[in-house]
Amino acid sequence: MNSIRIATRKSKLAICQAEYVKHKLQSLYPQLAVELIKLSSEGDRLLDVSLSKIGGKGLFIKEVEQALLNNDADIAVHSMKDMPAVIDKNFSLTTVCKRGNPYDALVSNKYSNLKQLPYGAIVGTSSLRRESQILNLRPDLTIKFIRGNINSRLAKLDNQEYDAIILACAGLCRLDMQDRITQTFTTQQMLPAAAQGVICIEVLSSNNKIKKLLQPINDAKTFAETIAERTVSDKLNASCSTPIAAFAQVKNNSLFLESLVATTDGKQIIRSSKSGNITDAQLIGDQVATDLLNQGAKKILDNLAH
Repeated sequence: MNSIRIATRKSKLAICQAEYVKHKLQSLYPQLAVELIKLSSEGDRLLDVSLSKIGGKGLFIKEVEQALLNNDADIAVHSMKDMPAVIDKNFSLTTVCKRGNPYDALVSNKYSNLKQLPYGAIVGTSSLRRESQILNLRPDLTIKFIRGNINSRLAKLDNQEYDAIILACAGLCRLDMQDRITQTFTTQQMLPAAAQGVICIEVLSSNNKIKKLLQPINDAKTFAETIAERTVSDKLNASCSTPIAAFAQVKNNSLFLESLVATTDGKQIIRSSKSGNITDAQLIGDQVATDLLNQGAKKILDNLAH
């Protein structure tokens, strides 16, 4: 194979992640020509409404997947947390890169941490997972909807529309903006989204040649963590409109998984955790999801759906 085309969204972060995969490929295969196919997704265009109201995470990948189907691209690079828990059978997620910083960050120009925010301060997020956990810690705060790429969200903060905003550490670090991080939340304060900080590569299920080419890039530790986390999301039917968090960590050959389901006001949070062998990642994810359901997660999720 002499060349490969990578489909990616046009945002700075998406292109940065695609360039990262390009570099990994060219390090492995120096003679390989790699081209980026930059596409605009519906999720990038519809910025004035929450994802949960316009179709969820799939809006970020539809055009990119179509490029694969049309043979306009050979692979697609995504933030794994943008991928729905279940993807179309035409596509495979066989490769993940080594995970970046998985935690959430508070970004503020005036206050050094969440505790310092004054009563009623305005905090920007479009994530119900983040909203519920912030309100659990600080029920007095005002959560205000915010969407757009990292730069546009930071611009709104700098324009004093918010007292603070919450972003993923990974995106800020990849764009060399880690100096904007005011506070990194612990997992006890804010449990991350499933697969947060993970770059994944999507291919056509039928394209075994490409799968073999990508094999050396796959990070086994991250892959196991991602399987455990996404198994929880799948079993709980997670979407943009569900405050669900799942975070796994592999140490040696052991995998530890934490997950939670919350009401959007943060008044009720159900938690579960399990550990086991790295080879049982899917089983551990299934056990955690089952435990959450047994504790009453279904009732919370059913209430959100109405």
